[in-house]
Amino acid sequence: MAVHFHNVTIIGVGLIGGSLALVMKEKGLAGLITGGGRSQQTLEQAIALGVIDRAGKSAGQSVEDADLVVLASPVGMFEAIVREIAPHLKKGAVLTDVGSVKGELVRKIEQLLPAGVHFVPAHPIAGKEKHGVSEAVATLFLGAKCILTPTSQTDATTLAMITELWTQVGAKVMIMDADMHDKVFAAVSHLPHVAAYAMMSAVADLNTGTEDYLAFSGGGFRDFTRIAASSPEMWRDICVMNREQIVLMIERYQYSLNKIKKAIQYGDGERIEKQFRAASDVRRGLG
Repeated sequence: MAVHFHNVTIIGVGLIGGSLALVMKEKGLAGLITGGGRSQQTLEQAIALGVIDRAGKSAGQSVEDADLVVLASPVGMFEAIVREIAPHLKKGAVLTDVGSVKGELVRKIEQLLPAGVHFVPAHPIAGKEKHGVSEAVATLFLGAKCILTPTSQTDATTLAMITELWTQVGAKVMIMDADMHDKVFAAVSHLPHVAAYAMMSAVADLNTGTEDYLAFSGGGFRDFTRIAASSPEMWRDICVMNREQIVLMIERYQYSLNKIKKAIQYGDGERIEKQFRAASDVRRGLG
């Protein structure tokens, strides 16, 4: 099924939203692309870079006559944005998003939308440690997974349309329950970011002015903490909105760390190696 949207609005023209705009232009999937967001400077930069065609004066004004609206701002802003744009969405418009949290947020958005507007929640598993529209690239989604989390209210035709959109931009589409999505990504995405931020803070706090531990960091430390350079605003919102699942995963991580800590504390080399080997075997299986 070929897809083409005459008027597209992307609210939040950063790395993900900007990259989606670029690839939709490249693939001929969009006609006019309008950008919406809080920062006029960012929108002007996006126009200068050729990412969007024009900027809306407000979120509500930016979605008028839009066939497709993509929420690409930090997830903590989604509910307020939907409240603002809902009266301006035309009948038949499609709303989707790129947020890393689904669950209760999806249910809230569905309740706020007027009749005749179709919502398909989406989460492309793509990104960089750097953020902002200047980092946007048309190849960002190539080979990446994109999780769609339809509900009982999701229109089947619109679901097929958004599935084809993400397929056309290079992603591999998977369908998942919204609550299961939040459990899974608390483990494989949200926890690693929290751990990277925590590791960065722990070592940075050792710097006294006369001793600069970070100056001696090598590849291992830099690889482990790379994602700590990600957008603090974005990850703040994710942690607040998926806090129950993230706290459960932090507790599991603490339990695993404590097992390793005890083995090291008692100098139990056999137990240390056993735990490390089990983890190493699983990691090798990821390729």
